[in-house]
This record gives sequence, C-alpha cells and structure tokens, in this order.
Amino acid sequence: MDDTILNKKRKIIHLDMDAFFASVDQRDFEELRGKPIAVGGSPDGRGVVATASYEARKYGVKSAMSSIQAIKLCPHLIFTRPRFDVYKQVSDHIRSIFYRYTDLVEPLSLDEAFLDVSDDKQHIGSALEIAKRIKREIKDELNLTVSAGVSVNKFVAKIASDMNKPDGLTFIGPSKIVTFMEELPVEKFFGVGKVTANKMRSLGIFKGLDLKKQSHVDLMRWFGKSGDFFYQIVRGIDNRAVVPNRIRKSIGIEDTFPSDIGQLDELKSILEDLNSRLYTRLEKGGKWGRTLTLKVKFADFTVLTRSISILEIFKHQEDMYQIALSLLLKLEFYKKVRLMGISISNFRDESNDRFEGYQLSLFDD
Repeated sequence: MDDTILNKKRKIIHLDMDAFFASVDQRDFEELRGKPIAVGGSPDGRGVVATASYEARKYGVKSAMSSIQAIKLCPHLIFTRPRFDVYKQVSDHIRSIFYRYTDLVEPLSLDEAFLDVSDDKQHIGSALEIAKRIKREIKDELNLTVSAGVSVNKFVAKIASDMNKPDGLTFIGPSKIVTFMEELPVEKFFGVGKVTANKMRSLGIFKGLDLKKQSHVDLMRWFGKSGDFFYQIVRGIDNRAVVPNRIRKSIGIEDTFPSDIGQLDELKSILEDLNSRLYTRLEKGGKWGRTLTLKVKFADFTVLTRSISILEIFKHQEDMYQIALSLLLKLEFYKKVRLMGISISNFRDESNDRFEGYQLSLFDD
C-alpha cells in the first residue's frame, strides 16, 4: 500500500450542497417547499435542467436533462428561472464558514469545495468534528443542508460526500480505503462518465477490483492519460493538494465514443448533447466566456481544434450550439471520429468587467 494512504496527518473534507439552486428557491418561496421543482429552462423551448429538487429526482429528473424530457417524467414539475445573483450571495456566505476553519479552500463551483483541515485554524484536530460543525453552521445560518465526505485524499473524500445524500456525513479512514476502492462500481469513480463506463464494462471491468487487475500499459492504451489516473486512484493513491483560489481556465466537456463514428447526423446529435451538458456546467458555476472551442479526435488519433471568439459572452444554449455546429460543419470528415468535445474560455470577471482566457482539461462527465 502506498504510504500516502497511511498518512493520517492529511485531513481532507469535500463539501457538496444538496440540490443547491433548488434548495435555495424552496427556502425562499414557501409555495415551492415539498414540491418537485427544476431550476432551468422552460420546457417550451430547448432548455435544460440545471438542478432538480429531491422531490423531482424521485421521478428520474436530473441535472443536464432536457426540460422536455423532465416534464414527461414528472408532469407536475415546477420550473423556476435561475437566480444566479442570489446563489452567488449564498455561496459567498457558505465559503465564509469554510474559512473559519482553514484557508486551504478549493472551490469547484458555487456549491462544492475541498478543504484541507490538516492544520485547522481552531486547533480542533478532528476533520470529522470540523465537518459536523460546518454542517451545523450552514443549517443554522442559511437553513440549507450540505453533504460532507472526509478522508485522507481528495478522490475518496469526493466519493464519500455523495454516499449519503442529502445531509450526509461519511468518513472513510486509511484502513478502509483499499477495500472501499475495490468494491466501488466503476461508474462511481470520479472521471468515469457514461461512455467510459460502457467501455470499461465491455472490457470486463465492473468494479475497482477488476480495474486494479489491469496493467498500467493496458489502461494507458485503452484510456490514454486517464489510464494513469485510473491506475493510481484505484490503489487509493491521490497526492493532489487542495489548491486555494483555483481558477478554471476553461470549462469543457468531451466524450470518447465506444466505436468510431463516421455519420455527420450522429455527430450533430452528440454535439447537441455535449452542448447541453456544458451549458448546465456553466450555469452551475456562474461562469460565462466569449470563446468557444470545438475539439475532434479522429480514429488515427490526430486532433483538430477550432475556436471562435465573439464580442459578447455566450449566455444562451442555442447560440453556443449553433456556433459549435458551424465549426463542426467546416471540418472535412475524411476519417471517422473517436472523440469530440467543446469548451468555453475567455471568462468574464464580473468584478471589473474584464475577460480572462485560460485552458483546463476535464474528464467526460
């Protein structure tokens, strides 16, 4: 076992607000409490669900789902328009609570963050106790619930926070990590989306133990750079530090296909799905930029990227899709495609009305 797993001095908490946008709306509007609601676009258009309340999730409604599909699953679903200014204010208050315990806070979006409390400000010493106090203070001060995962590294803490939602608190100690990772279904691994999970199953990889049996060479061959990540993480090895004030240089999403695709209509359909998922991610993070980039990897592993920058910011899902589609149609498809992705960069800094252009690589979601 790697010594990192046994380093009990490292104490990481991952905190994830429960159905954040929807919970804030239900808190603020009495008529929405206990009702199935979806924050996002109206089913009359091409909108998507940004966040669904737990009442709506019982019907199968979930984030990134089209609003039309959501209303079919739950005919009495109530749609509310996002109130990002309110969500941002609430998010700022939540982070102020985090900073009472540590300055090592790495926000991932408006509603989740990693905390390194190895040396906490209040000298409490117990990460579990700190997580309990944070949960209680968020409830008392904001009347909202948060789920927390506590462990010795970021990967396990993130998985733990999702295990007992809503209002959960899960601790996975060093002695339990190896067994926990071996029993974990591959679709629960952070970075393993639907496409990657299907590919793993086709290779006979269903749980962490199956993944652990694969050689480093094979995982790299099958999954590229992600293969190295999978090889390390299934062994509980995650040396990533909690990085305060992390700036996302771009927000993007990409899928590697189970088999190469040569039909333009199929690629257009996939692009529309990617665009919908990216738009939801942008809404969740409250980040809007003016540069859209399309990435295509062909069957022979050659990669093309094409970008368009506009004067204003991309704020509408349909505008993003039409620009991405125009980039796609300009490519010459003389080879089949094995991967496609889109991203937004050149983010707008609302505090001083300027733009920042960066780059960040993300796994498929």
